[in-house]
Amino acid sequence: MALDAQKPGRKFVLPTLVFGVVEVHRLLRELESLESYFRQANVRGARTTKDMLPKVSRMLDSLATENNCNLLMAPERAMLKQFLEVVNVQAPRVHVSFASDPSAAFTAKIVAWFRNSVHRAILVQVGLQPTIAAGCVVRTTNKSFDFSLRHHFDEQRGLLIGALEAPETAA
Repeated sequence: MALDAQKPGRKFVLPTLVFGVVEVHRLLRELESLESYFRQANVRGARTTKDMLPKVSRMLDSLATENNCNLLMAPERAMLKQFLEVVNVQAPRVHVSFASDPSAAFTAKIVAWFRNSVHRAILVQVGLQPTIAAGCVVRTTNKSFDFSLRHHFDEQRGLLIGALEAPETAA
């Protein structure tokens, strides 16, 4: 199943809480744990109801809610797992480095922008690079874009040196 070739009428989406590879792996482990819970309950002969469902993370709850999936239903859990496996292998990835750790709200806005503008299932990895001073550095698999203040100053170095030397010649 390709990311863009899902079942007709059923397009899965990633919530903004799930923004990177780490979160996708965590969700896959959590779905496997949930599947194991239901297998064990089935062996014991216990009937599972929504009240008996083990506590799931906010990310898994958000993923299930946004995709209208019932985690009590094995086929729906299997479809979510298959979707996450495809995302893990096929989704485009981008790495964004900042000078300091961005807030969760800011990260969510960046992820939403990438998902609206680039690809609906893009995975964003956020990193720290204190040497950039301000701004960010964006890297894809084959390109790098430096929007940092340091890079801007490096590009304008000649202009800065010229401005610093100009008053000496005038005096």
